[in-house]
Amino acid sequence: MIENHAKQSGGSDKIDKSSPIPIYYQIMSQLREKILDGAYPVDSTLPPERELVETYQVSRMTIRQAIMELVNEGILVRRKGIGTFVAPPKLEQPLNSLTSFTEDMAQRGMKAGSHVVSFQQMKPDPSTRKLLGIGAHEPVFEYVRLRLADDDPMALETTTLLASLCPGLQKDDLENKSLYDVLNERWGIQLEYATQSLEPILAPAYEAGLLHVPTGSPLLLMHRVTYNQNGKAFEHVKSMYRGDRYKFVTEL
Repeated sequence: MIENHAKQSGGSDKIDKSSPIPIYYQIMSQLREKILDGAYPVDSTLPPERELVETYQVSRMTIRQAIMELVNEGILVRRKGIGTFVAPPKLEQPLNSLTSFTEDMAQRGMKAGSHVVSFQQMKPDPSTRKLLGIGAHEPVFEYVRLRLADDDPMALETTTLLASLCPGLQKDDLENKSLYDVLNERWGIQLEYATQSLEPILAPAYEAGLLHVPTGSPLLLMHRVTYNQNGKAFEHVKSMYRGDRYKFVTEL
């Protein structure tokens, strides 16, 4: 079946050994083109290494290098003890857009979901006091949510929220709901703007388990401070996005 798909894609299995372009890169480019053309659908496997070796008349090491490049790009994904599969396409997330996760998933035609891992009211730590401009004794809500799209873990969010702006907030308010909708409907809080930073990290063991990725997998760590209609910082969010499912874009 995979061979038939490959033939239907119209892609060439020929490589130019006299080209200055490395052979593994030529093979990688051809495999990528077939994947993007749909010759190898999401969750399907590539032909066995021995078949690719025969097709391209190269060493097994060269084939493995080409496949590893596609894994590094997030086009293929390795599943321990099972094999290498075509990964779902990454979701593009605009850096200059201030929308809720629930709204974002709805716009993509996906079902958003949330699982509250923890929820507590506490005194702010020094970092939170600085970010939100509050005193040591002003209480905050801190909660951790696993964000889901079509029941697949996508991100882990740790949110710190000024308790004085939303008295009576409960854990149930955060299950499978948009926090921003709840804040607006019950307390009249509107999002005005936010500051964000983004950096790559490797998944710690605990977070990797929640996100269903191997420990050490690439994640995208975002810090955001959100301001209301009065220019008051009311929320700090630390989000860990799966690197194999997300890419962030911005318009310059």
